[in-house]
Amino acid sequence: MTMAAPRHTPHLSTPAPSASHLTVRLALVAGAAAIVLMWWLDPSPLHGAGAAVTAAGRLAGLLGAYLVLVQLLLMARLVWFENAVGFDRLTAWHRGLGTNTVLLLVMHVLLIVEGYSLTDHRGIASTGWRVLSTYPAMLKATAGLLLFGVVAVTSGRAARRRLSYEAWYAVHLTAYAAVALAFSHQLAAGQDFVGHPINRTLWWALYLFVAVELVRGRLLLPVRTWFRHRLLVERVVVESPGVVSIWVRGRRLKELGAEAGQFLLWRFLAPGHLWSAHPYSLSAAPAEGRLRITVKDAGDHSAALAHLRPGTPVIAEGPFGHFTLAKSGSSRLLFIAGGSGIGPIRALAEELCLRGPRHHLDAVLLYRAGHVRDLALRAEFDHLAREAGLRVAYLVGHRSELDRDPLSVAALQDLVPDVRSRDVYVCGPPGMTHNVLRALRELRVPVRQLHSEDFEMA
Repeated sequence: MTMAAPRHTPHLSTPAPSASHLTVRLALVAGAAAIVLMWWLDPSPLHGAGAAVTAAGRLAGLLGAYLVLVQLLLMARLVWFENAVGFDRLTAWHRGLGTNTVLLLVMHVLLIVEGYSLTDHRGIASTGWRVLSTYPAMLKATAGLLLFGVVAVTSGRAARRRLSYEAWYAVHLTAYAAVALAFSHQLAAGQDFVGHPINRTLWWALYLFVAVELVRGRLLLPVRTWFRHRLLVERVVVESPGVVSIWVRGRRLKELGAEAGQFLLWRFLAPGHLWSAHPYSLSAAPAEGRLRITVKDAGDHSAALAHLRPGTPVIAEGPFGHFTLAKSGSSRLLFIAGGSGIGPIRALAEELCLRGPRHHLDAVLLYRAGHVRDLALRAEFDHLAREAGLRVAYLVGHRSELDRDPLSVAALQDLVPDVRSRDVYVCGPPGMTHNVLRALRELRVPVRQLHSEDFEMA
């Protein structure tokens, strides 16, 4: 999203699940229940410990494969799915299910080998070699499991800090190959599919549904968006050291339905940018024929954006996110921003100012920065303060140099005494966002009035 590639994480202001969200969750649980029912109805006898352990291994494999498909669906960039659940929950589910999926697949292998070993009264090592070397498509399955393991390892926080976004993205693309290898193994050797034409048909249908949604969400919709809107880089503006704004022009942009505070996945068709799409928020309220993002130099990709040339084609997917004024039930607002979160807050403040006359505006902005030179878009905020009545406070200085944290409980109460009666929008680095939300909770601001967005790599 704006000024950094974000990771949406669950936070203190997570809203209550909507009806559509509950429907999606029930549908996913029903799918898992159908998998268990298919396994339960298998007529194979379960006499003896070996057969029971093998059956448990089969179930682990079926559920693991199902969760792999759910993982792919979660990240298929389907607008209807995101609208129903919310991008923050989708990414949280995706992360949460990742480890469990790999564990189920590993349990599948271990339990199957152990079950065969008990049934044949042979050692585990020799049984494992026999399964690997003689059973259909086992080499493919092993390769697929190894690929899943690599994806899981590179998704950990420690690995993510050492990998560029491009390297992480390339590794994650191998998950598609892993899915194909596992699918071949399932149909060739799966006891629930060999000799069970109904099960095979349903399994094919499930995989085809996910494949179609992936192709539609990741390929067809972005291409259609390009032909409909013809997005092009108009100009690149340096806002402050290491921070640039990219203006994009296009046709019929109202049809995108983008709102201030939302983000899109941007793919710039230029060398070094072509193979990956990065999430950046709008940093200005959507205008007729133009959109803007503001990006901070946080890595190779974001630094290279400063060198984009006017006329560069842009493919945008989305919009995504619910960090919008539509979430607010009040006309009295408080915006708190810092670092990478200033872009979407800037867009929200502008949209609010455009909504009505100055004397009806009751909004406060607290802008946290370590140094005056880090106050990107300051001139625009000063303009909104003069022309629309937005009250802006710049909280500048490193914490080690200040008497107290300018976003502490006491500081917030001094700066905004009526904070409990305001809807609060918080956006910035994860540490700042977490601390501010905690302070607001201590000030007894109702959870329904808290709206936040975190910025960190997923």
